Amino acid sequence: MEWILKAEGLTKGFTLHTQGVVEIPVLQRLELTVCPGESIALVGPSGAGKSTLLRLLYGNYVCGQGRILVRHRDQIVDMARATPHEIIDIRRWTMGYVSQFLRIIPRVSAIDVVAEPLRDRGAAMEDARRVAEEMLACLNIPRRLWGLSPTTFSGGEQQRINMARGFVAPYPIMVLDEPTASLDDVNKAVVRAMINAARSRGTAVISIFHDEADRRQVATRTIALRPMTRNDDPDGSHFSHAV
Repeated sequence: MEWILKAEGLTKGFTLHTQGVVEIPVLQRLELTVCPGESIALVGPSGAGKSTLLRLLYGNYVCGQGRILVRHRDQIVDMARATPHEIIDIRRWTMGYVSQFLRIIPRVSAIDVVAEPLRDRGAAMEDARRVAEEMLACLNIPRRLWGLSPTTFSGGEQQRINMARGFVAPYPIMVLDEPTASLDDVNKAVVRAMINAARSRGTAVISIFHDEADRRQVATRTIALRPMTRNDDPDGSHFSHAV
């Protein structure tokens, strides 16, 4: 099957200027190929670079070296070198992202937060809100909360708003950073069902799941990362193993 996302030679590190310009390597020459309908789970200890990799794929971090190729609008775009306009267009039509934390403009209602990706695509307000209502109901957000700002919600409710917003539009690629971390068993099951339904429609999913039971039910492939050490060969791969 033809790939939809591919990382080649991906390298990323951070410079700590407050500690005497200390260089912290995170990813070294990482290779990753994702096809439509795949669900890849990233595993590994804290500091292995899992969230960093997701943020690189989505364009939140600047890539040190390498390429991040995305099939977008019948062309291939390198996210590592894309213009801000290209990244915005990819985020609007090709790649959705669910982060661990909800970051929104205060005083905007939950239903409008969820509807925004559809509005950005040109959908009428009435149509976008109708789909948003369906997503909120699916994720068990009480109707009495729909008109309130999610900044007042609990952590689990905010995470479900994140999921609703991320899945309200049919993205070909979904990037999920611990989407079930703050959820109870009932809502974890709902999120797993949403991910599997998207995958069955051909969406490629790259995610982080610390809960092994959740991971087993949504992942078609697991990739393990490990923290880099001073003994790592700079010309070697960052993957410890892939299952």
